[in-house]
Amino acid sequence: MCGRFAASRGPEDLAGIFGVEKGDAPSRSETVVPDWNVAPTKTVQVVLERPLKDAASRRPVRQLRNLRWGLVPSWSKSPEGAARMINARAETVQEKPSFRRAFAARRCIVPADGYYEWMTEPDERRLEVEGKKKRARKQPYFVTPADGSVMAFAGLYEFWRDPALPADHPQAWWATCTIVTTEAETTPLAGQASGAGAGQDEGEEDGPRSLAAIHPRMPLVLTPDRWDDWLDPAHTDPARLAPLLDPPPAGLVRAYPVSTAVSNVRNNGPELLTALEGPEEGTLF
Repeated sequence: MCGRFAASRGPEDLAGIFGVEKGDAPSRSETVVPDWNVAPTKTVQVVLERPLKDAASRRPVRQLRNLRWGLVPSWSKSPEGAARMINARAETVQEKPSFRRAFAARRCIVPADGYYEWMTEPDERRLEVEGKKKRARKQPYFVTPADGSVMAFAGLYEFWRDPALPADHPQAWWATCTIVTTEAETTPLAGQASGAGAGQDEGEEDGPRSLAAIHPRMPLVLTPDRWDDWLDPAHTDPARLAPLLDPPPAGLVRAYPVSTAVSNVRNNGPELLTALEGPEEGTLF
């Protein structure tokens, strides 16, 4: 899954990377600042394509918009379940009522520096399964592109009308998003020996050799050659969209242990990305 990530790039950088034509107006939405501990329900920057509101032309325009993380389907009676709708599984996104309409016409990209995932060490997991430990220690890892480039999560977005507010109220409409996830890679991480992989002993001192050794799911990351097709709202044919849900090429990311301080959403700052020499000892998630 993807439940926490870092996003420190500003609007100017993202506009240049993604070829954005128009940014979100600060007066209309919450200002998004660099965030090294993005959690569900926070406001995040996303890239999307749609016609500009009240514009004469209906040409889709690539925009940088501020959306709330946690999707609220347009047909929902309330936004109460948004915090649980932070991820959409690639395997079922075309079928689930909560996501299929957005997948067909409202796809977006959620830019990030990388994401956090928590790994339970094998010995801790064994004790938990045996009932000898009620709460296993979990070590956070930061997963990020090996070349330092932006990580482009495949996302979906929706608009929800709050029936309790008048139409002219500034919060009458909610714009929300979710991140698509897929099965984690079992191939070696960038910089790992090619002979390792899913069969690698996860408990070895040099750490996990694959993303699957950390967690069974990962965000669906879009390589630049897929950005245009993913964002184009004219692409609605399921057969054409299906290949975009394929995982990216293997070996593009690295992962390293970071401080358990990231487990507390109140902690925020670039120090959260500092690599540790090894997993922390004696701390609980």
